[in-house]
Amino acid sequence: MREWIEYAGAWLGIKALGLFPRRVARFVGAKFASVAFTLRTPLRRAAEFNLRLAFPDWSDAQRSQAIRGMIRQVGWMAGEFSQFPKYTRENIENIENIVVIEGADNFEAARARGKGVLFLTGHMSAWELAPFAHALYGHPLHFLVRPVANRRVDALINGYRCLSGNAPIGKNRAARAILKVLDEGGTVGILADHNTVIEEGVFIDFFGVPASTTSGLARIALRTDAAVVPGFLRWDEESRKYRLGFGPAVELTRTGDEERDVVDNTARFTKVIECFVRAHPDQWLWVHKRWKTRPAGEKPIYPF
Repeated sequence: MREWIEYAGAWLGIKALGLFPRRVARFVGAKFASVAFTLRTPLRRAAEFNLRLAFPDWSDAQRSQAIRGMIRQVGWMAGEFSQFPKYTRENIENIENIVVIEGADNFEAARARGKGVLFLTGHMSAWELAPFAHALYGHPLHFLVRPVANRRVDALINGYRCLSGNAPIGKNRAARAILKVLDEGGTVGILADHNTVIEEGVFIDFFGVPASTTSGLARIALRTDAAVVPGFLRWDEESRKYRLGFGPAVELTRTGDEERDVVDNTARFTKVIECFVRAHPDQWLWVHKRWKTRPAGEKPIYPF
């Protein structure tokens, strides 16, 4: 019964927002996100703690401003997500009025190498919109996801994600599926900015503090020679559009020492993410406990 209630709530929420015009859906999404953040004490604590850790020299006002921006971005994403069924390749001009692609030549150069592309990204702005829009522009990808506990909600969300031609890769079969996609010259999107369990990660400095970071991206890149292309979505207030910017492929370090190369390249990927977050701190998801996993024997970093 609980699963059906959760599914019904998610379905009604998405469908209801989808009935509104995009502008209204974004407004309602932002208001809902603000209320949810106010009511969820753990989210507030995590965001405030993370910002103090990352920007110790900031004032309380600066941190509050970043949090307000983050809440707005998350709320807008809910509104944007609800509109996905309205966007198709047949009416491509609709998505062109919302998302501008920058650095397309970087993505094309990586794809031309013929070894597949690993789309390095993170929880920036309305991150669900990035792969959806890029697929409508003619570049569908496979995305790595952690299944939602409620399988009906999971199916609902992935159904929307895949409307533009993308396809999910479940964590339980990720390695083999990723290798197959890359072998065929395809693209795999990987969110590489969240905390990782100690068995699946290596500790890399993120804002000067060791953070358990997925090592899988580096291992796959080293094994396949697929191009690792950074691609981040950001909201541009001046143009009132999102900008999906692709950077040049990250050059891999290869010393012959596999474990050292995994650490060195993971550090390179993490630095790219950190630079983007520093440039756009109000557009990253600060509510996640990024530094939760600690090295063996080290005390928890979060006091709550």
